Amino acid sequence: MDARAEPSSAASERSHQGTWRSPAKDPSLSDVFRTVRVSGHGTSWRRLAAFFGPGYMVAVGYMDPGNWATSIAGGSKFGYALLFVALLSNIMAIVLQSLCARLAIGSGRDLAQACRDGYPQWAAYPLWLFAEIAIIATDVAEVIGTAIGLNLLFGVPLEIGVLLTALDVFVVLLLQRLGFRYLEAFIIAMLGVIAICFAVQIAMADPQWGAVIRGFAPTTEILKNPEMLYLALGIIGATVMPHNLYLHSAIVQTRDYGTTREQKQEALKFATIDSTLALCLALLINASILILAAAAFYTAGKTNVVELSEAQSLLHPLLGSAIAPTLFGIALLCCGLNSTVTATLAGQTVMEGFLHIRLAPWIRRMITRSVALLPAAGVTLLYGEAETGKLLILTQVVLSLQLPFAVIPLVQFTASRGKLGD
Repeated sequence: MDARAEPSSAASERSHQGTWRSPAKDPSLSDVFRTVRVSGHGTSWRRLAAFFGPGYMVAVGYMDPGNWATSIAGGSKFGYALLFVALLSNIMAIVLQSLCARLAIGSGRDLAQACRDGYPQWAAYPLWLFAEIAIIATDVAEVIGTAIGLNLLFGVPLEIGVLLTALDVFVVLLLQRLGFRYLEAFIIAMLGVIAICFAVQIAMADPQWGAVIRGFAPTTEILKNPEMLYLALGIIGATVMPHNLYLHSAIVQTRDYGTTREQKQEALKFATIDSTLALCLALLINASILILAAAAFYTAGKTNVVELSEAQSLLHPLLGSAIAPTLFGIALLCCGLNSTVTATLAGQTVMEGFLHIRLAPWIRRMITRSVALLPAAGVTLLYGEAETGKLLILTQVVLSLQLPFAVIPLVQFTASRGKLGD
């Protein structure tokens, strides 16, 4: 054999690595990397089923407690007008999450690793900092949302509820110990509960469906009204969340999909189907929150509902059913628990990918939660429930401002054929 010749796969790998600052190292979330088997001989439906799960974990970030606050504020203040923003942001999310799958499957890197290997250190470290800020902002929303859920359902004082949220790390640890498929099953089950809760509440609210349909049409009023624009930014930040881009690009790699070009192409197709279906479910739930607020509050003249607890207390007299507030509280608590799981994994991905620092999940979780507890506890102790809704909306606006620092690298990497290989 000619000494100058070499296998095409080796040449491809050498060329592929040559476009990065350094070759791919140990994967993030290494304890679950390639742990979900994908059958190479089953039917296409069976292989597709093996990819179901990561998309629903990502969908959690599109309906977290911060999203509730912005959607309720938008629906109560402007009726159905902001449904277009929810639709637009969801379309953006579907496109971006498909790019995350493309990056992960094509390069073998998650977004954090790609930023570290694709940029010089002076650019990579600020991106890490922005990613951490986004995760902390997400966690603040989870702390407040979970605490409010505990208060609504069990009467736990908000200040105590904020502190109790630190214990949710044990939920994450238990599920991770059982296996990644159990983690996904927990997430999907909670999403099912949330969907049922809102379906019942929407049926009780009996919205004007003609107005709902018109709400999905674009309007220039969003750009002319500063308050509407602020809430629109909040909805975008609550829907297209930076930490989800890092998370999805890591957990797609829990599937053992093979290394050939054909296997990767099939994996990308199935991963995209998974995330698209999951995000369509997220859109339905997000739209339901806004529709419920518009039907129950806006039409009744309650146009300044910002606090989640206030929204829950108003549901009983406005909808005439005692079960509606309970369903609201159950759905909120489920959202908080779900978001806890996904934010923990996103935090691990960011720290391991950018810094190559591997911490036990509970240590990483406690670091993030300790930082998030400061503003959440400070607001609840100083102002009580009165300002928690405003803090929730602020976290979502912060997330929308952090979004470009994750989107630009993602688009840049996925546009490079050299970085994605064949």
